[in-house]
Amino acid sequence: MTAQSTKYMAEQHHCGCEHGHNHEMSIYEQAFAKYDLELDDEKVAQAVRQLVANHREKYNTPEVLRTLLSTIELTTLTVTDSHENVMRFTESVNRWSDQHPDLPPLATICVYPNFAGTVSQNLQADGVRVACVSGGFPASQTFIEVKTTETALALKDGADEIDMVLSVGAFQSGDYETCADEIEEMKAVCGEHPLKVILETGELKAASEIKKASILSMYAGADYIKTSTGKVAVAATPEAALVMCTAIREYRELTGRTVGFKAAGGIKTVDEAVDFYTIVAETLGEDYIKQGHFRIGTSRLANLLASAIVGEDIAPFNNKGNY
Repeated sequence: MTAQSTKYMAEQHHCGCEHGHNHEMSIYEQAFAKYDLELDDEKVAQAVRQLVANHREKYNTPEVLRTLLSTIELTTLTVTDSHENVMRFTESVNRWSDQHPDLPPLATICVYPNFAGTVSQNLQADGVRVACVSGGFPASQTFIEVKTTETALALKDGADEIDMVLSVGAFQSGDYETCADEIEEMKAVCGEHPLKVILETGELKAASEIKKASILSMYAGADYIKTSTGKVAVAATPEAALVMCTAIREYRELTGRTVGFKAAGGIKTVDEAVDFYTIVAETLGEDYIKQGHFRIGTSRLANLLASAIVGEDIAPFNNKGNY
């Protein structure tokens, strides 16, 4: 199914009467019908508590901390960002890479689209990619022409990956076609570059809605689904992570395509990061993580992980030009 597919498909219904009925089911409803969307929020929360309690300890290891560092999308998305600050931010990643060649590289540096060139021109750390939020981030409230143009410009300037925001208002209004069309158009601009779709799970609230948004985004072409912009009160939660990872697993079982998962917004401690790792590993497997499908978007967690790994309190990732 894609957003450009025929909108409706007729489904023959037999009710025991002498005539047939053609019940029209939208392609989105057909996709949703393949999944269990009757989720109870309290049962999801209970499942998270049980999963973490039963399995977390085996992942609380130095090796997992190193792996977590490799999932980090080091992020600066503030009103005070400037080319000078972003350049120093990038240089801090270069310096860390030079000083710690034995440690895995971060996944990306994530910035606003107008800084794609600044990062790409100054980034020297091997294995680190350039990610940009795009498409009217963080509210996604602008014209699709603006979204696609902004994305094309970011890619032209050196972005390797794009993070867009689901049109949450349209989704909550039941306008799934607009949501899917926008994702598909953005993916067409991205081509082979990975597209992450931010669901803003704190605004969707209910587990059933989070799962539905996950399914819609994946069918429309998302390469990753992501929890939050980090710009709303409720961002990444373990409950949303479990729902999204379960949707990814079920989608993979049905389609054969693997979609990544990015937790972003409000993950502030190493312990919380290990909780998210546990949920992803137990739901999708550690191979999924080792293959680069799991990401964490953060501005502060990277320094905490670095400190935990080297055994001293340091803050290597910053825009100040020093530790």
